Amino acid sequence: MIRYPFLQEGTTIGVTAPSSGVEPDMHRLLKQAIRRMEEDGFAVSTGDTVWTQHKAKSAPAGLRGEELNRMLQDDRIGLVLPPWGGELLVEVLEHLDFERIGEKWILGYSDISVLLLAVTLKTGLATAHGSNLLDLRSGTFDATTAKWREALTTPAGGAVEQRSSEYYQLEWKNRLPGEEETEGDPVFNLTEPTVWKSVSGGDVGFNGRLLVGCIDVIRHLIGTPYGDVRAFRDTHLPGEPVLWVLENCELNTADLRRSLVQMKLAGWFDNCSGFLFGRSPANTPVGGYTAVDVYRDLADELGVPVLYDIDCGHMPPQLTLINGALAQVEFSEEKGTAHLLQMFK
Repeated sequence: MIRYPFLQEGTTIGVTAPSSGVEPDMHRLLKQAIRRMEEDGFAVSTGDTVWTQHKAKSAPAGLRGEELNRMLQDDRIGLVLPPWGGELLVEVLEHLDFERIGEKWILGYSDISVLLLAVTLKTGLATAHGSNLLDLRSGTFDATTAKWREALTTPAGGAVEQRSSEYYQLEWKNRLPGEEETEGDPVFNLTEPTVWKSVSGGDVGFNGRLLVGCIDVIRHLIGTPYGDVRAFRDTHLPGEPVLWVLENCELNTADLRRSLVQMKLAGWFDNCSGFLFGRSPANTPVGGYTAVDVYRDLADELGVPVLYDIDCGHMPPQLTLINGALAQVEFSEEKGTAHLLQMFK
């Protein structure tokens, strides 16, 4: 059984940086994001780690773990929301007390997906893969990003519907030197029409329990106490298939393929119903071997549907995807669009 937190109106949001903190020249954006949450009716408890960054991390692992433990165990905090991802969250896992994590949401993506997946696999507590705090600093949201709040306020037994976005971001906005961002400006530069694609061709429909993450970092959970997918399935999802949602931040196609093969050999893809792959700023071909070739090889080996260029990862906007939720995906090849129903059961 999966346990689903519920985001109460007016609850406290805990802002901590278990991966990277925010450099001083970006503090104004962090303050803007905190102010936005307060204007939306939330209280905000901000840890020390968010304001610092040194040698690829916000603080030493022990300090990051201590602050994160405190927020995960504080009953007043209903959502833990890091400013963004980073590089070295994996260092923090051995410092966490998984048995004392309260019933609350954790939301984020990129390196934060290491924490999200580890918590769900270890405890059966649903976690939310989606926008980070800095993404939510504007009062102007696209329809896809705006779904984060509905997803987190859907009670156990309920369902949330999402659709593929209309446009996505190819490049971040380039501002002139000294040009300031105003609080009403959209965060994302949504210029490109979104088109989801299928390896097999034709309309596709499938379902399964969601497990989500950035493949660059979650692959490092394999063989550790924090990445036991088989034990998670046996304990919390006996007999149910898993629908994997993966995105690639920096890997070339050969490294992507190696990572997927390692996951398969580790048993992560046993009883898998299908895959959704996010749009990627990476996926550099190696020797003519493209990302589509990688997806096709995986589909052929496992005999499951594979959709790609979906709204997940480092080319916003992105769906809010709940680790552990039962998801039904319906995809139309003609329109390149999809409907995703997540059921909290």
